[in-house]
Amino acid sequence: MKKIGLTLGGGGAKGFAHIPILEVFDELGIRPCCITGTSIGAILGALYASGNSAADIAEMIEQLMVPRNARFKDIIRNKDSFKVFSMIDPTFSFKPKGLIKGEKFLGFLYEQMQVSTFEELKIPLKTVATDFWGRKSVVFDSGDLLPALRSSMAIPYVFTPVIANGQVLVDGGLMNNVPHDLLDPSCDVRIAVDIMGNHSTPPDKIPSPIDAIFHTYEVMMDAMAQEKQTSHPVDIYIQPPLMDIDMLDFHKAESIYKQGLSVKDGFKRQLEALLSDENSKRGGLRKK
Repeated sequence: MKKIGLTLGGGGAKGFAHIPILEVFDELGIRPCCITGTSIGAILGALYASGNSAADIAEMIEQLMVPRNARFKDIIRNKDSFKVFSMIDPTFSFKPKGLIKGEKFLGFLYEQMQVSTFEELKIPLKTVATDFWGRKSVVFDSGDLLPALRSSMAIPYVFTPVIANGQVLVDGGLMNNVPHDLLDPSCDVRIAVDIMGNHSTPPDKIPSPIDAIFHTYEVMMDAMAQEKQTSHPVDIYIQPPLMDIDMLDFHKAESIYKQGLSVKDGFKRQLEALLSDENSKRGGLRKK
């Protein structure tokens, strides 16, 4: 059977759009031979590589979300509704290194995975962080898993950076947001998922300070992703048509997932076509 490599791009809350892609693998009864990911893509990649199904991951996310139609007094009465807020461990300082430390969220991830090193994963994984002062990407594929995930998702000023090996590590999206160039060269089929999406904002609107910060970040990541498509082409490049979703819109999980569903059937047909070609040559599709 052909070896499939999967890359899950970064994009904060937009990462919920990765779940329909993972569902396709589950429905076909196959698994990638390797996964690479940045930021939220690294997190979902780790969850999947640890043996969780797409349905498992969706259920985890539901546990963190406050019900969409819940009344305020019901939320107050139900302490479980605060689980998403309990993941936020703010840093209070006049000169904060980051507004959220992220340790509690990583503790939640460990509870779901029960895996603490790359070597324990069922699927080989590579994650990307950025050496802030060194202006270079840092790739993790061995050793402690949780610090690597935390550094990969450390959006500057939002999450506190990780200090390791004399480096200040922040979000890998600064250098390589869709790291399909890191897939194993032996892969027969390479798949990349880019979740940057688009905005319907009028082109002549003056951006707010927050818009300026985050949209500039997205412009940079999109430009790098386009260049990488040329220098490192893949067999299937998926771009869910996410519209008006910002990186911190975690409260829009359901909407993001539904928008991601729009590419699911097309991706499934593409993948089946590639695998059926192999199947016709070998007389059967061996599932893992």
